[in-house]
Amino acid sequence: MPFDYEPVFSSQARQRRRLDTQPESLASSKTSKSFDNPVIRVESPDDQQSAAETTVLTKSADWIRHKGHTISFFALFLFTVILYLRPYELFPALSSLTSMAFYTGVLTLGIYVISQIAIEGNLTARTREINLALLLGLAALLSMPLAIDRAEAWKTFSELLIKALLIFIVIVNVVRTKRRLEWLIWLALGVSIYLSINAIQDYQVGVFKIGSLENHNLRIAGRIGGLFENANDLALHLVTMVPIAIGLALAKKGVIRKVVYLPVAVLMIAAIVVTFSRGGFIGLVAVSVFLTYKLGRGHRIAAATGFLLAVVLFLVLAPGSYGGRLSTIFNSAGDLTGSASQRNQVLIRSIIVTLRYPLFGVGLGNFHYRSFQELGTHNAYTQVGSEMGIPAMIVYIMFLIYPFKRLREIEKATDGQKEERFYYYLSIGLQASLLGYMFASFFAAVAYQWYIYYLVGYAIATRRIYISHAENGPPVHGQALAGTRAALVARS
Repeated sequence: MPFDYEPVFSSQARQRRRLDTQPESLASSKTSKSFDNPVIRVESPDDQQSAAETTVLTKSADWIRHKGHTISFFALFLFTVILYLRPYELFPALSSLTSMAFYTGVLTLGIYVISQIAIEGNLTARTREINLALLLGLAALLSMPLAIDRAEAWKTFSELLIKALLIFIVIVNVVRTKRRLEWLIWLALGVSIYLSINAIQDYQVGVFKIGSLENHNLRIAGRIGGLFENANDLALHLVTMVPIAIGLALAKKGVIRKVVYLPVAVLMIAAIVVTFSRGGFIGLVAVSVFLTYKLGRGHRIAAATGFLLAVVLFLVLAPGSYGGRLSTIFNSAGDLTGSASQRNQVLIRSIIVTLRYPLFGVGLGNFHYRSFQELGTHNAYTQVGSEMGIPAMIVYIMFLIYPFKRLREIEKATDGQKEERFYYYLSIGLQASLLGYMFASFFAAVAYQWYIYYLVGYAIATRRIYISHAENGPPVHGQALAGTRAALVARS
């Protein structure tokens, strides 16, 4: 089950929280006050006896023991199902319930707020990513008074960004157990399998969507609307899911997991190809190189050889026109549809607008007024920069980089530990997912969409669950490893 059994309004949990407010002792390694502040065991480097182990009791330990939010997680899971699958499109009987996701989201927030105040006495944990997300929301609000069209700026904020930020906060606080994290990831992978199968089938039978009436740019569309209808957005999502599937395949020994997850990864790669998304291809290359480097340590020659063979096989099996599509990345004149040169022009335009309105941008969702032919930026970074200003763009980039760095520390802390295999490979997979998003989103204006907020939510949940797991696990041996865990705590 993905739910724990402690009541949401547990008086015993609240009593433990009041009693466990003072640390028993301090670890011999230096740790600073952090946002997560977990309990960790650190073996003193100066004392080889197990009696030298110390326990630091702080707020994160208290947080992880309060295993409430059962109802909140159920509501979050239901909301995510509706967000991803859009059942009112799949089932004609539900066609009139197009506001289903909105009302489920409001219900989720209501349950979450009541539960969070009862359990923690606050509205949210204050991880670094939460603070950055709040700053991004503040930057969006500050951009509105000077927006070209204030009504459109507010519409973009209320219909896109604020929803993603609020659900992101719910994910960070509610996903407290390994099982809950797995259920959310399994849901995303299940949706990805459905989308991938249908994308490949649509390509095989010639079910295309006209990308532009002027140039007749025929591309497949995602079988589910909303987040996945656009071929480029579908490819971006699948790029972030491929390394997670690979990480889960390696997370535990045994053939069954590999038989299940690795074919899923191959299926999603095939679906990325038939989208003919150039951004998706670049993201996939970034993911592949990263995973080859990380997973091939100690076997560099074998890893490099395998990578080259995979590239050759990829090129052989790819559709005949795929190479021509990719060549337009470097030669926009070769794109007969004109989309490559058009995107280059709009990218340059978005950079100019960012530099011209550096503090608050032209207003959330307002770039098209300064563009040509009412085109969007087609770039997540300049989308934020041109519409909210350079400071907001810096915050957005930090929001992407910070969880990546913390996952790297989990990888380092669990390297070579067989009992920590799950956290080791999942941390690598999530790093690759974030990297894939960073590259693929350079070709898609998706900064206000759900993709990255769920992905960063997975990263934070992995970090906090791992730190709690490390607290209850075996003591840390070795000064270097102890220092790595201490650094992970201090910087969270």
